[in-house]
Amino acid sequence: MFCEKGKEMAFFEVGKLPPDVLGTLLQKIDLKDPRVVVGPRVGVDAAVFDMGDRYLVVKTDPVTFTEKRIAWYCVNVNANDVAAMGAEPRWFLVTLLLPEEKSDREFVEALLDDILKSCSELGITLCGGHTEITAGLDRSILIGQMLGEVPKEKLVTPDKIVAGDAVLLTKGIAIEGTAILAKEMEDILSDRMPSDVLLRAEKFLENPGISVVKAAMTASRAANVHGMHDPTEGGIATGLWELGQASRCGLRIEADSVPVYPETQAFSELLGMDPWGLIASGALLIVVDPKDVDKVVSALSDVNIRCTPIGRIVPPEDGMVCVREGNVFPLEPFVKDELVRVLDRKSFNLK
Repeated sequence: MFCEKGKEMAFFEVGKLPPDVLGTLLQKIDLKDPRVVVGPRVGVDAAVFDMGDRYLVVKTDPVTFTEKRIAWYCVNVNANDVAAMGAEPRWFLVTLLLPEEKSDREFVEALLDDILKSCSELGITLCGGHTEITAGLDRSILIGQMLGEVPKEKLVTPDKIVAGDAVLLTKGIAIEGTAILAKEMEDILSDRMPSDVLLRAEKFLENPGISVVKAAMTASRAANVHGMHDPTEGGIATGLWELGQASRCGLRIEADSVPVYPETQAFSELLGMDPWGLIASGALLIVVDPKDVDKVVSALSDVNIRCTPIGRIVPPEDGMVCVREGNVFPLEPFVKDELVRVLDRKSFNLK
């Protein structure tokens, strides 16, 4: 808290803006251009523009949690949000803000090489951006801008979601958070858990992987997808809440059906954290008509991606809830991602 001229002011915590504040701010935006098909909205992660015969989908997102494989993260998290709209990621621009006294030619060249490699793996072209050495930084910050395109009839937006739809989840939760913790806290974790568990967790970026592009494209080809959302900061709980907000519907989620990796569970028990609030890139929420569930699950299985039904869409008056071991709980977003809380040594306690 901070006092100025007799007024008490509350500063925001690290992480996303509180949803109510963000929603109020977004209401100030007046979209006068008729070619903007989808504009800013809580729970919607990309903008959509009418380009005549197809739609252009555009996304921007930074990477601030970690420097390890930061270029890989930046390409993939931006590609994920474009793919979640049913679009194929095609073009990438990136702003690199680099710290003083750390950024030599070798360092910058390694970043560029990783960006190019990450783009190549997804068939994306690096088109431009900006690079500078920025005063006052203690670590690199990358801000990506991803563009993709989609046939008009294949665009996926939350406006198509209706009560009765099924909610599916690919892979499992907290893939990205598990990988980051394995790297950032290796010195602590290595003394307290089997080496094979830590080694598998360190490789979560590639296996099961944080990209949802293949999953999104496969689901879109298999059925008429009503909605997709990739849970990121704030974990699966926040991702589900955002899905409900964007669709203006309620949710009833069977928490016991949500897959949690053994490595993630081991980290959670040791570090005293809730995996539902841990940054979750790598998983994809898919909403379809119940008659299409088997079709989508089968198509994803054919490309070696696990897909699990975890709940359903309900009328808005029914609210957003989780059912765990027969008990019903409100589904609420995490104000602070569990990764941020755990990496803050002031609140870190081993169990």
